[in-house]
Amino acid sequence: MSKDKLFVSPGPHISKPISTRMVMLDVIIALLPALLAAAYFFRLRAVIVVATCVISCVVTEWLICKIRKQPSSIGDLSAVLTAIILAFSVPPMLPVAFLIIGSVFSIAIGKMVFGGLGNNPFNPAMLGRAFLTACFGMAMTTWTVPANINPELPQIGPKGATVAEKYQGQGLEGITEATPLAWTKNAIKAKTLAQAETIIKENFNNSQLKAVLIGYTGGCLGETSSLALILGGIYMLLRRTITWVIPVSVLASAFIFAEIFHFFKPEVYVNPLFQMFSGGLLICAFFIATDPVTNPMTTKAQALFGIGVGVLIMLIRTVGAYPEGVMYAVLVMNAFTPLLDRLCKKTPIGGVPNAA
Repeated sequence: MSKDKLFVSPGPHISKPISTRMVMLDVIIALLPALLAAAYFFRLRAVIVVATCVISCVVTEWLICKIRKQPSSIGDLSAVLTAIILAFSVPPMLPVAFLIIGSVFSIAIGKMVFGGLGNNPFNPAMLGRAFLTACFGMAMTTWTVPANINPELPQIGPKGATVAEKYQGQGLEGITEATPLAWTKNAIKAKTLAQAETIIKENFNNSQLKAVLIGYTGGCLGETSSLALILGGIYMLLRRTITWVIPVSVLASAFIFAEIFHFFKPEVYVNPLFQMFSGGLLICAFFIATDPVTNPMTTKAQALFGIGVGVLIMLIRTVGAYPEGVMYAVLVMNAFTPLLDRLCKKTPIGGVPNAA
């Protein structure tokens, strides 16, 4: 009999001879294109948001480790990654005090209260964003015009005053609402079919699709440039930091869901490609839903997890009250992860034991 022992530990479970720090560093590198895009579109404000979240998250984790008299865990870079994801999930002009509150909540309540990395059932960044949304709803729905459109970075309130109305004649034909998803939700909520059709015709065109791909739109700090997120996702797939299962499951299920609605009511529901490139769907598919701690372990369970995330996002976007559903979709499916792991168990080494 072999003397080798089988050690069981909490996630992330990494099958390659690499450390958790290397995995986190890979994801941070993959986020660099989106970080550079954020700095281009929102200038110094992007640097302030990211720096505030990183410092707050790292200091919070360090202090908790000190209080609990445990070795510092900030060296694994998980706090830094959580901070960047949180920073990418908030409006660029969110006050510094709110950023600190969200960062402390993400680390203290979303991660360390459960015992640290590997024990948290929910994605810490999404939990932090949910807390900020509950506490500061107005600030979390106040968006900013990108600096390449107006260097003064004017804000647009949650009631959806249009960028085109404020800056006519500046080449903004394809950029009309506070966020791309705002006018799609307005079309869905229109009182009559004619009103919905008018909103779609006035807003959706090739220039708008190009805008969401490159980043010429308002939105959360890290979700404006879809191209930057795709580049980062490809990098992680090539590096095998993540597998294709969850990203493909999320994007495919969301696309199919959006296509069904668009097929039956194209005058109300926008082109599915626009849904793919808008909001936080891409950052969710590549960087949030793939969190190795909070997603299932088996391939089958991961596929079901990804499908659930994609469907929930589109349900909230098309049927729910909010224009975006990434945060809620991820947290709901995080809660289902233990159940998915139980339903989709791998065959144990040596085969299935005989029934007694």
